[in-house]
Amino acid sequence: MTAPDVVLIQADQLRADCLGVTGNPDVLTPHLDGLAADGTTFTEAFCPYPVCTPSRYSLLSGLYPHQHGGLDNHSTLAPGIDTIPRVLRRHGYQTTAVGKMHFTPTYLDVGYQRMILAEQHGPGRYDDDYHRDLRAAGLADVVDLTDQELTVRPDAPPAYWDSFGTGTSNLPDEWHSTTWIGDRAVEEIRGWAPDTPQLLHVSFIKPHHPFDPPAGWADRYRPEELTLLPGWRAELPSADRAWRQAYFDHDRLDEQRLRATMAAYYATISQLDEQVGRIVAALRAQGRYESSTIVFTADHGEYLGFHHLLLKHGPMYDAVLRVPLIMKLPGNQRAGRRTDALASTVDVAPTVAGICRTGHDPRLPGRDLTDTASRRTHVFAMTRDPDPAYLVRSATHKLITTAADEMLFDLRSDPLELRNLARDPDPGAMPELRRAALRWLQFDAPVPPYVDESAAVLDAPNVPDPDPEARREHRDYFLAAVRESRTE
Repeated sequence: MTAPDVVLIQADQLRADCLGVTGNPDVLTPHLDGLAADGTTFTEAFCPYPVCTPSRYSLLSGLYPHQHGGLDNHSTLAPGIDTIPRVLRRHGYQTTAVGKMHFTPTYLDVGYQRMILAEQHGPGRYDDDYHRDLRAAGLADVVDLTDQELTVRPDAPPAYWDSFGTGTSNLPDEWHSTTWIGDRAVEEIRGWAPDTPQLLHVSFIKPHHPFDPPAGWADRYRPEELTLLPGWRAELPSADRAWRQAYFDHDRLDEQRLRATMAAYYATISQLDEQVGRIVAALRAQGRYESSTIVFTADHGEYLGFHHLLLKHGPMYDAVLRVPLIMKLPGNQRAGRRTDALASTVDVAPTVAGICRTGHDPRLPGRDLTDTASRRTHVFAMTRDPDPAYLVRSATHKLITTAADEMLFDLRSDPLELRNLARDPDPGAMPELRRAALRWLQFDAPVPPYVDESAAVLDAPNVPDPDPEARREHRDYFLAAVRESRTE
């Protein structure tokens, strides 16, 4: 059996219910809907950390953040940790990354042989291929820089603050990051060697804020015609007042501003969807679509009005934890299937390993999503934004624990997470959820050992050179002494 190509497509900050296939009544995503028609849609998929870099390291490694240690956006995945690209590369795959990776350092080696990057946050944008191309063309992504670069954001014009960072990009469509990433992904597919299995990770910056579709996309949706998503509240609930000033002043958010934000957010999703269509078309043109494994997901969600919040800074409500997850298998197996089985993006690594028959570390906490007989009872997540918080969620209940408080929600009667039952006289599901969280943190997902025989050592006269032959002779001397002592 020929090894299947693997195409991993990742969005940034995409709320799970903002695709046509996941039930959104307004946003147009025909290409992703078509991909779902050829595969399986997981309607209850979650990320393990609603922040970019930690979630991305979990996707690649199959480990939870407290295992891999990448606990914020400025963190490095240890070299001893295995990843999807490392595993597939050992089995003869060509491995390529295109788009936003959000690594430190920017071109961190996690197993890709080629990296063509378009970054957004932090120093990566001053290292990457995309911004070098922009500069060579005499262009700059001014709208995005205003939102992301902390040295210029405080002086942003009033329109930026009034619109919650929503506006038309100053770049034309062909130079917008979404199109640039799509162009590079298509170029990679067109250049694939016919007899070499491929891993292509395509990671888009959008629909992450600022919500700045280019002209031609910006007017795609009329704000007044959009349906407000479940969870919108006219005012910030008292339990969430601590998050009033989280990137923007949420007290200034009203329905009119939210609708304008939704229209721009949906436009960036439709623009991204078009690029997914181009990637699929390129695979078809190479005769490799049917035999490919294609996974579409996101690093985390977006509040988009849930509890009167925007973006992702706040409690671990489902709006920021649930992510889209579509998986097309070789031969389009299980085409058109939908499942409400709980899933986590840590499940992607063992699933890809299973499909590609490369084997994987059985100690990984994730599950093979093609194994329908094995179902999760819980999903887990954590954050340190700004303080540590841990979450365990079943199909019916959710428990969020911090050092100071607990929040318990019965999702059957309270799907919008408005009634905290943690202090209810009847503990209900809380004891079982606490036990599940304890198993997860202490037993089910132990921290893997990190070994690096080539790590730097003390520079001192008594420290021997790292000579394997000298070490072997030394070992043989002592082992021989043991054997001789046994014969005396």
